[in-house]
Amino acid sequence: MHSSFGWLDALILGVVQGLTEFLPISSSAHLRILGPLLPGGADPGAAFTAITQLGTELAVLIYFRKDIWRMLTAWVGSLPVIGNRTMGQSLHPDAKLAWLVILGTIPICVLGLLLRDWIETTFRTLALTAVMLIVFGLLLGWAERRGAQVRQIGQLGWKDGVLLGLAQAMALVPGVSRSGGTITAGLLLGLTREAAARFSFLLAIPAVLMSGVYQLVFNRDPMSTEQWWMTLVATLVAFVVGYAVIVWFMRLISSKGFGFFVIYRVVLGLAILLGLCFGFIQ
Repeated sequence: MHSSFGWLDALILGVVQGLTEFLPISSSAHLRILGPLLPGGADPGAAFTAITQLGTELAVLIYFRKDIWRMLTAWVGSLPVIGNRTMGQSLHPDAKLAWLVILGTIPICVLGLLLRDWIETTFRTLALTAVMLIVFGLLLGWAERRGAQVRQIGQLGWKDGVLLGLAQAMALVPGVSRSGGTITAGLLLGLTREAAARFSFLLAIPAVLMSGVYQLVFNRDPMSTEQWWMTLVATLVAFVVGYAVIVWFMRLISSKGFGFFVIYRVVLGLAILLGLCFGFIQ
């Protein structure tokens, strides 16, 4: 975090994190874009982004607490049958869902460690962020039109878990969007909008928690006590705003599609590219 980063910056970015984390518009892209435009005028950094995401993930844990509890208890009960060759047939649906989340988390963990230097530098360029906003926005719109939207979470198989995990891993690049990438892949696999969004939220839990903890423990750029307090306050703000957004988003997609988010992503991406070309954005 840059030394010029201030309390106002932290509060604004906490609100933005909560507003954008669960929408398919890339929270990391918005934090990256807004950082240089705020009074502090600096990129908040990968550590700030990862830690504030812990606040939004707490909102997910509370909102989906019943689903998560069922998955955890069923998963623990499934451990004795791991070695059974008929595991896929004998698993309880909630246990299988838990295993799918674990399976889908592996790609982002592996790639996150292998590409960690690029994630904190090369991947955070505004030009790349803008291109990813546009490309994956158009992909989301195409997937919604092409997808059958007939499958539920309980119908996901092991291959689906791997594919959805790879889709989530693409969000290591700001602009892709963790939820956007996973929802896009889910729609292409035939999931309904609600099922794709729900699995996207559940799949993000271990990845975001591990990312936040990693940054807390191994952050290479030590922050001052005041900067840590700024990050904590931004995380709490992100939690409150994020919970409200989850409630709204799950209701929205049950009746409307993702068209608005597609348009928003494309317009924002084009605006950034034009700003870079004409020097309005550095």
